[in-house]
Amino acid sequence: MAEAGPKEGARRRRASRETRRGQLIDATLATLARRGLAQVTLADVADAAGLSRGIVNFHFDSKERLLLETLTRLSAEYDATWREGLAAAGPTPAGKLRALLSADLSERVCAPEKLAAWFAFFAEAAARPDYRDLCWARDDALLEAFRGLCAALDAEGGYGYDADATAMAIYAMQEGLWLRLMLGNTALTREAALAISLRMLGTLFPRHYTAEGRVVAAD
Repeated sequence: MAEAGPKEGARRRRASRETRRGQLIDATLATLARRGLAQVTLADVADAAGLSRGIVNFHFDSKERLLLETLTRLSAEYDATWREGLAAAGPTPAGKLRALLSADLSERVCAPEKLAAWFAFFAEAAARPDYRDLCWARDDALLEAFRGLCAALDAEGGYGYDADATAMAIYAMQEGLWLRLMLGNTALTREAALAISLRMLGTLFPRHYTAEGRVVAAD
């Protein structure tokens, strides 16, 4: 078998490096869920990943760098999830808004370990500008999408709503459901939270959604 050339070898090293870093971030999420942000150590992460502590130090030179990379990945994943949902939703504002709410409460971003990690980072955000930027900036574009879709639904349905206020109300509802899920000590499940969210669409926009939040077919 021919040996890999320099370019192929470099590609494999990059892939191996990204795989290892991904393993360590996954282990960080698991450790955050068990111990909380303040108690996490690089040794904990190494043990959770089943790797040597030297490997952790090689890829992340400090606990703070590892935590920031973990939050960066969470934020990027959240952003990608709702954007992909929006792109796949079809052309109608009703379908797009429903897709946004579904993406916001999807299993991909609302898995228990990820909720625990978000909770830990939110708790530190007031004192950490880098955390705050990632925690809150993640929602700026989403809120703008809510505004645009609320304005489009109002124009179609003649509801007479203020699009900014309606979008903020929907955003606040989603944040409240997330908070309940992050606390983890209530009977609310992710599936139940999504059902509540979709039912609210039926209440706000009855010409576009059924009471259960299904999109009403156009005439």
